[in-house]
Amino acid sequence: MDSKIWLSSPHMGGGEMKYIQEAFDQNWVAPLGKNVDEFEIAIENFLGENKLAAALSSGTAALHLALIQLGIGYGDEVICQSFTFSASANPIKYLGATPVFVDSDKTNWNMSPEFLEKAIQDRIKNYKKPKAIIVVHLYGMPAMMDEILEICNRYEIPLVEDSAESLGSSYKGQNCGTFGEFALLSFNGNKIITTSGGGALVTNTKEQKIKTIFLSTQARDQAPHYQHSEVGYNYRLSNICAGIGRGQMEVLKDRVAQRRANHDFYKELFSDIAVVDVFTESSSDFYSNHWLTSATINKDFTSKTNHDLMSAFAEKNIETRPLWKPMHLQPVFKDCPYYGENVAEELFNQGLCLPSGSNLTNDDKKRIYDVINNFKF
Repeated sequence: MDSKIWLSSPHMGGGEMKYIQEAFDQNWVAPLGKNVDEFEIAIENFLGENKLAAALSSGTAALHLALIQLGIGYGDEVICQSFTFSASANPIKYLGATPVFVDSDKTNWNMSPEFLEKAIQDRIKNYKKPKAIIVVHLYGMPAMMDEILEICNRYEIPLVEDSAESLGSSYKGQNCGTFGEFALLSFNGNKIITTSGGGALVTNTKEQKIKTIFLSTQARDQAPHYQHSEVGYNYRLSNICAGIGRGQMEVLKDRVAQRRANHDFYKELFSDIAVVDVFTESSSDFYSNHWLTSATINKDFTSKTNHDLMSAFAEKNIETRPLWKPMHLQPVFKDCPYYGENVAEELFNQGLCLPSGSNLTNDDKKRIYDVINNFKF
C-alpha cells in the first residue's frame, strides 16, 4: 500500500534542533528558560499591534486563562461560535458558566453577526447579559471582524479570538489574534506551526501577560515560602517545546505560502466539478492561511456525499476529515441555548477537510488528483 498522506502533519524547518540542543547544553530543560522568552518575542513581533504573548501548554489553557481574567464564573453566560472544535467551548464549562451557541454565516462559515446580535438581545431580555464572546477564525478564515467588533463595542461585551487555526491570517491587513481583548493560539501537532503541543495567550497589556504567567505557574505569591492566594494552574510551556517553536517561527511565512498553494491546487482540481465548492475568501478583505482547505458537496445535484468521498480517499490511504460537528448538536452541550438556523449543520453534513500539510509533495498531489479524477460525482 502507498504511504499515508496525512491531513496535516508536523513539518520541521531544520532550525529547531539548534534551540533544543542549546537548552540541553545549558541544562534549561525545566519549564522556563531563554527559549520561552525568545519564542514569545517572535510571536509578538509577528503579530504586531503592540500585542504581548504568554507561551502556554495548549490553546485550551490559553482560553481558560482568558476567561478567568474576564471574570467568568458560575452562572455566567458566554457566547461561542457553534461551528468549531469543542476546545472553543469546554473552558466555559470549566468555570461553571453556560455556553450560548451562535450559528455561522453561509459565506464566511464563522460566527454570523446577525445571529450574534439576536442572541445578545434575547439573553439581555432574560436578564443574562453575556460576559464574553468567543469568535473563531475557522480553518484559517478570518471572521467578519468589522461587524462583530461593532456589536461587541455597542453592547460592551469583551471579545476573545480563538485564533488556534489562523496564525498568519489577516483581516483588512491586520493579523488575526490582534482584534480582541484576548486571543489564543495553538501549536498542536497538526497546526500551521507546532511546538509538539502548546499554545499562547495574546494580551493587550503587560499586566494581563504578567497575570497569565502568574496563573499558569500555580499562582505562587511573592514570598520566601510556597504561598498561594489564588487557584493556579500548571499551564506554562516548557523550554524544550519553546525551542521547537523558535525554529518553527523562522519558517512560518513559508508555511503559510505552502498552505495557500495547496488551496490553489484544490481550486484548480475542482474547477470543472460544479457540485463541489472549495471554501475560499469572499473578498480581498480576508486573507486566510488556509490551514485546512475544505470543500462542500452540493447534495441538491448529486447523490454522492462527503462520506463517499472520504471513503474513496481512505481506500488510497489518504486522510480526510468531516467538518466540525456543531457544538449545539453535541450531547455534552444539548441543554445550552442556540441562536441561528441550520447553516453549521448543513456545512457539517456536506463538507470535508482535505489534506493540507505544508509538506505535501507533488507525488502526494498526483495521488489526490487521481482519486478525484476517478470519483463519479
